[in-house]
Parts: sequence; C-alpha cells; structure tokens
Amino acid sequence: MRLLLTLLLTAGIQAAMAQQDVSPHSPAQNRESGVPSSQNMSGMDMSARQSQDRHMPMSSPAEAFLMSESSGTSLQPSAWPMPMLMQQVGRWQLMWMGQVFLVETQQTGPRGYDKLWSTNWGMLSALHPLGGGAVMLRTMLSLEPLTITNQWYPLLFQTGETAHGQPVIDGQHPHDFVMELSVQYARKLRDAIWDFYYAPVGDIALGPPAYPHRASAMELPQAALGHHWQDSTHIVNNIVTGGLSWKRLRLEASGFHGAEPDAFRWDIDFGAMNSYSGRLTVTPSPRWVAQVSAGHLTHPEALEPGDVNRTTASLEYVRPGSFGNAWASTFVWGRNYKTAGHYGTNSILAETDFPIGEKNFLTGRYEWSQRDELFANDPELAERLARETGRPYFNINSYVVGYTRDIATFHNAETGIGMNISFYSVPEVLMPYYGNHPMGVNIYVRVRLNPRR
Repeated sequence: MRLLLTLLLTAGIQAAMAQQDVSPHSPAQNRESGVPSSQNMSGMDMSARQSQDRHMPMSSPAEAFLMSESSGTSLQPSAWPMPMLMQQVGRWQLMWMGQVFLVETQQTGPRGYDKLWSTNWGMLSALHPLGGGAVMLRTMLSLEPLTITNQWYPLLFQTGETAHGQPVIDGQHPHDFVMELSVQYARKLRDAIWDFYYAPVGDIALGPPAYPHRASAMELPQAALGHHWQDSTHIVNNIVTGGLSWKRLRLEASGFHGAEPDAFRWDIDFGAMNSYSGRLTVTPSPRWVAQVSAGHLTHPEALEPGDVNRTTASLEYVRPGSFGNAWASTFVWGRNYKTAGHYGTNSILAETDFPIGEKNFLTGRYEWSQRDELFANDPELAERLARETGRPYFNINSYVVGYTRDIATFHNAETGIGMNISFYSVPEVLMPYYGNHPMGVNIYVRVRLNPRR
C-alpha cells in the first residue's frame, strides 16, 4: 500500500497532464532541435526566445527570472533542460515537476542494513503577471513519511535529525510531507530585478540547490553525506528572503526558523524567525553558476545543544546534449562550526551525471567529510574514541559509481532502471565498527515527469 501511494504521486500528476492541454516543451529546451532556449536570468532574454515557440507565451523579465529558479530561490545553469511540464490556464503559467525512486539497498559490515524504500516528490508552480511584475506560487509534497518506514533508510556514515527520539546514524531521514509552500514576487527595477520570497516551509538563501533537485544528482536516489553541511536548509520554516539581481550577480538575505524538522513528518514545524543567512550567486554564462553563502542556525538539532554557523561554496556546470539531456557536474564545499563544542567540521562533494546517447546515464559522486556524530547514541564510546584520536570527528571518503538506463516514456512519465555502488575509505579506528571495506549497493526504478522526447 505504501509503495502504491508513492507511485500515485507521479501517476496523479501524469493523469492531470493527460486530461488537459499541457505543452510538451520544457522552458529550458526546444527538444526537437536540441538547442537550449533561455532561462538565463543574467541576460533577461527569455521572453524573446519564447516568442519563437507557439506553445509558449511571451514572458516579462520578472516572469523569466522566477522561472529560472530551482530549489527555493537558488539557481542552476540556465543551459540545463529542466524536466518540467508546462500548461497555460488563462494568464496563469503552470509548471509541473515530479520524481519517484523505488530502491532496494544492500550493505556490508557490522553497521550495514538491507531495506526496500522510496524517495519521491511532486511540485506545482503557478506564475502570473502582477503589478508590473510577476508572482509565483509553489507547493511541493512528498509521500516519504509513508514510503520510508521507521523514519530512515540505510546510508552508511550519514547522520542528522532524529527518529523515535534517537539520533539518526548510518541512515537518512525522510522529507516532510510538505517540502515547500511559498509565494514570491519579482519586479524589474531599471537594469535589475528585485524579489521577495515568503514560505511557511521552503528553502533559504544558503548553499547550492538541494540534492533532490540538482541537475548532477538526478540519477542518484540517496542523499549526499554532506547534506547537513551543504544544503539541509532546503526544508526549514517561517522564511523571508529578499534579493536583488543585476546582470550576472545576485545578492540575497534570509531570515528563518533555524530548527530542523522534528520526527513527525506530516505537519509544519512553524517557529520564531531566529536565524539568518546571505548568499552571493554569479552566473558568468548559461552553463556556469557559482555561489558563496553563510548563515547562523539557532539550535538546529533537537538532541544537540548550541547553534551552528554554516559556510558553503559551490560551482555547477551543465553542457546540453543532443537528445534533450545534459552533462551536469557540481562541486560543493560546506563547513559547520558548532558553538557548543567550539570546533568546525568540513565536507567536500564532487558529482556528475554524464549521458551516453539518449537513454544511458553514468553517475559518479565523491565525498570527503569529517563525521562527528557517528556515536551520538553512545556518548561514552564517542568520548573514548575522541581521546584516542585527539579530535571529535573522523575523516571519511565515499565513492559512488552508477548507471541508469531509460526504458520507456508513458504520457510524459520517463521510466528508468539503474544501480549504483558505494565504497568507503575509513580510518583504522573505525574498522571494528564498520568493517575494513564497507560498501553498499542500490538497485532502483526511477519515474520522472519529463516532456516526451
């Protein structure tokens, strides 16, 4: 029943598309020609290119700006052919996105675990001209509270948040049912664009686009190990973000409630606006996006005292392919400084999604991170290991290689099957707890909304 509900998340959107006049074109790509059309915020020329496509209406600079966004207010390279179905209803421009992974995980070692689970999300954005600018409403929902049983799925060396009153260790928590609920207004100001974003639940101006929506991670069902150093703030509460974009530069600031979501995944964990962040984004060309950001998170973890000061930097590259796909790569650095412990830890990620022809995708992800919560459920052991090593964290290297094969497209639902393998390099002090050569295998089916090629 849970897996059936997961698949209904995509099937319901798919059925709605089949019953209405939905354009088979993404705003980022003319799929017949394989030539990217513009979502380039820096050039503000999307409306001119859209006018060449009879399926798409003319867009103002404010509308083009809002359509260029990815996770919350973050940007990805505009050359990426974002998988999106579009529909015109009066003066409303609707944009539908969705993705489901059904995954079987097998892991080795004393802490390894086997499990069948599913990650999934569906999103609807609605864009409308307003007051000389444009407004966008966005909602994103996930059935992971049902499809990830016991509030976690296996992911060796992953930490963060809680389940059943205990810290999640060697596993990844599910997303909340409501991943985003937001309203954003943008308007042109001479040669610039200013915008205002409010969300009871959403993504702040901190870090790169979140991993579930990142172009380079589209064929990787599992979270990045550096998630809680880099982009975990893609689901926080009571957010206000203001931004100003001029040519190739964008500057944003956010205020928000700093706590991570609690273990009850069906509600909205509204709280006081007690944290803040800022981000500078540079878009030197349609293929490149870079950002640096920093933020102060007030008491983010329920079971840990103190606050976190987070700093990130990232670089994304996209090269469009000949079949409506693209080669996408991302590099991310993230650092957390914990005020209670008076120490900082770092993480580095490099990942890529490389298409071969029309239906084959090779994926890779390398991560190095300093893990400081691997024994959070055993404080005495954590203290003893810290004395032995002289530091409260462990250096972990993770290597993921994978392959996905598209097998069919039904009514704009793109289906594929794939597998990835994770290898880990661990210090000797951890081998009694993880084994000498821990590894994991994920075998999956993927369904994604995408304009029919």
